[in-house]
Amino acid sequence: MALVARAFGANGLVLEGICDPGLGATLERVTRCWGGPFHYECGVGGRSYVREWKRRGGQVIHLTMYGLPLHRVIDEIRMDPRPKLVVVGAEKVEGFYYEEADYNVAVGPQPHSEVAALAVFLDRLLPGWWAGVEYEGARMRVVPSPRGKRVEGEC
Repeated sequence: MALVARAFGANGLVLEGICDPGLGATLERVTRCWGGPFHYECGVGGRSYVREWKRRGGQVIHLTMYGLPLHRVIDEIRMDPRPKLVVVGAEKVEGFYYEEADYNVAVGPQPHSEVAALAVFLDRLLPGWWAGVEYEGARMRVVPSPRGKRVEGEC
């Protein structure tokens, strides 16, 4: 989830309840090598984080297959200048998130992975923007190639 969020243009990841030292180390390494910044916060209380985000004027978008179809609401969401908090849950998401979200959004009505939902949502929110991004401070970068792997730089 974290790497997809970063690759598709998100500014960071907030992980509710638990901390994963391995994830923190991976994100630190990726940001050091491929540029950044990318904010990582863990162990937070989800309810208080969402309430504080809204209190500060932010918008909350909850990705769920039970929400409004993405293609019907994406323009509205994109046009809203407020900072966006995209909530992605697992199988048992508390009703609180459905109630507090400014939008409950579905990328499709069939079961699908949360990672796929995030990628599709961010791609539609930032149409193609992410594809050409080179992050500040990057030590490495991919050189597009029709065959094989080419990377410039070292980390």
